[in-house]
Amino acid sequence: MAMMTDFQFKPPATVLDERAEPARDITCPVSEAEAWEEGMVIRNLSAWYGSFQAIRDVNLLVGPKRVTAVIGPSGCGKSTLIRCLNRMHEVAPKARVAGQVYLRTEDIYGRGVDPVLVRRRVGMVFQKPNPFPTMSVFDNVAAGLRLNSLFSRRSHLADIVEQGLRRAALWDEVKDKLNRPATEPEVILMDEPCSALDPVATLKIEDLMRDLSASYAIVIVTHNMQQAARVADCTAVMMMAEDRAGEMVEFGATSDVFTNPRDKRTEDYITGRFG
Repeated sequence: MAMMTDFQFKPPATVLDERAEPARDITCPVSEAEAWEEGMVIRNLSAWYGSFQAIRDVNLLVGPKRVTAVIGPSGCGKSTLIRCLNRMHEVAPKARVAGQVYLRTEDIYGRGVDPVLVRRRVGMVFQKPNPFPTMSVFDNVAAGLRLNSLFSRRSHLADIVEQGLRRAALWDEVKDKLNRPATEPEVILMDEPCSALDPVATLKIEDLMRDLSASYAIVIVTHNMQQAARVADCTAVMMMAEDRAGEMVEFGATSDVFTNPRDKRTEDYITGRFG
């Protein structure tokens, strides 16, 4: 890694704009002790699709009550990384993983760990919605609660469904369509959740992220530099090595990564020189 010392530059206004919120009073990167107790600790994580290595030796601390952004050029393994954090990667044909991912001290890849239980604790928001087509809007939202026997009375479910749809800025759109066809985790993973949204809807989702980060650890993959600057407390930067394996080249407080990066590749990426 080419480390840069005594380097300062001012990002273009399109990266850190006037809408960016002031940094919260949170230390980032988090201490390993804090990540152990309430977040996730990723150690030497590598992943393959058959013989192709997608990511190599990634080390990362995911702190509680923070938004951690993962940024980098297309193809550098960002989505593969977060799919490894709730064992979604292994459902791909010939996929395999090496290394450790600890969720509150428990290695989710440890012997005897049920991946279904892992996915209940580490939720995933995909780039595109994936509702069950034969179920109503109401039943799609309530499915996780019913599956985990968290609520049984429909009156209780109705309150939770309405709250969830309001927080996702969908209530006004679907409140009259709840019966038409159409879990509470510890960590929430988001893979480009705003890529298909207009600016107004994007800002609503960003507000939701900030709201949820008061209670959950959130990891978001995004190509939107302005979004990372606005919502993330911590930012991890991934790049593609010569053999195309994704590697993490920088991790720190978002303000530091954007205004005083340690790696020349980070500067080049966030200022639009490549990627």
